Amino acid sequence: MRVLILSTTTGYQVRSFGEAASRAGIDLMFATDRCHRLDDPWRDAAVAVRFHDEDASLQAIVDAARARPIDGVLAVGDRPVVLAARAAQALGLRGNPPAAAAASVNKRLARVSFAAAGLPAPWFFEANQASASGADPRVQYPCVVKPLGLAGSRGVIRANTPAELDVAVARLRALLSRKDVRAIRTGLDDVILVEGFIEGREFAIEGVMTEGVFRTFAIFVKPDPLDGPFFEETIYVTPSDLPSTGQQSVIDQVGLAARSLGLAHGPVHAECRVSAHGVCMLEVAARPIGGLCSKALRFSAQGESGEASLEDVLLRHAIGEDVSRYARESRAAGVMMIPIPTRGMLKHVHGINAAAAAPGIEEVRITAKTGQLLEPLPEGASYLGFIFARGTDSRSVVAALKDAHARLRFEITAPIALAAG
Repeated sequence: MRVLILSTTTGYQVRSFGEAASRAGIDLMFATDRCHRLDDPWRDAAVAVRFHDEDASLQAIVDAARARPIDGVLAVGDRPVVLAARAAQALGLRGNPPAAAAASVNKRLARVSFAAAGLPAPWFFEANQASASGADPRVQYPCVVKPLGLAGSRGVIRANTPAELDVAVARLRALLSRKDVRAIRTGLDDVILVEGFIEGREFAIEGVMTEGVFRTFAIFVKPDPLDGPFFEETIYVTPSDLPSTGQQSVIDQVGLAARSLGLAHGPVHAECRVSAHGVCMLEVAARPIGGLCSKALRFSAQGESGEASLEDVLLRHAIGEDVSRYARESRAAGVMMIPIPTRGMLKHVHGINAAAAAPGIEEVRITAKTGQLLEPLPEGASYLGFIFARGTDSRSVVAALKDAHARLRFEITAPIALAAG
């Protein structure tokens, strides 16, 4: 069996999928966003695609599949989601309708779909960079501005007053005009969503859609308040502390939201806020949890020995196997995405061994490189690294993650300013 993985060339999860494929005896074909003129620089026999040029990229995938037939398709990250859906459709494989995939990565389309399905949703409207302002009579406070074309929390800013909204829009306008952001070429580079701030605690949900039915793998709670002005995620821990009725409400809302988008088959990563007013969906993405965060999830299957990773389960799901026999381990588990404290050049990370030796810690992985320019949110798009912990309960896992993080010290120097010529 062979599975097509669509990803950027720098996706953290690509190696994890490779390890999982080796365990399962599944062959992988990669389609990555790279220059087609280079002769296989990574020696992975990948199909060279451009996510902004879907027609040509789809043809390249179809041509490659003639020589190497494909049995399943998976997207890693938001950018490949639509192309993955089109590839699955063109090859007659399980997947999501392309229109549903497109709605899952477009914040405005998702909001429209959620509202049409009767799901709780904040007020919102779409604007371009020039027209968004605190003087707009449609705006109520507090509100949030976010770019349609960027993923995660990048560029997401809360404003409590008209003056703060004008500052937020100016900051977002500067971000969207940067060369590195324009190079992403999403087609939504100048579009801003303005919406009401959603109160409540934030949760992330991991699962799969199978023939239109949603199944949950895990509900993560984000224990640190995410009330702005920026929305940097740090800790995910599971199981959540929601009562069983609250967990079921979250699961039901995720299923409704996924179906409102039209998602049918494949991984789902959803995020929501829960308050006294109920469950309000933030997003439903047609892809697995990002970065190295999937390492926080381990599964066992009835009648099978050993543990399985999320990638193990998703590969089997992609080729049509029934994955209902897989259940998450009984231990609590969590991950900290190590935040970037300040802008500058990374010189050194102190205390890694001490952090790794903290009780409950399984691994400390620093992914930022020495000499790399670091940038915090809302402009930044990465983390310093990841810390993983397991324990008897979620509270002890959160304490372990914070203890390990406190043992780290990051030496970051101010970037060198170039004098005007």
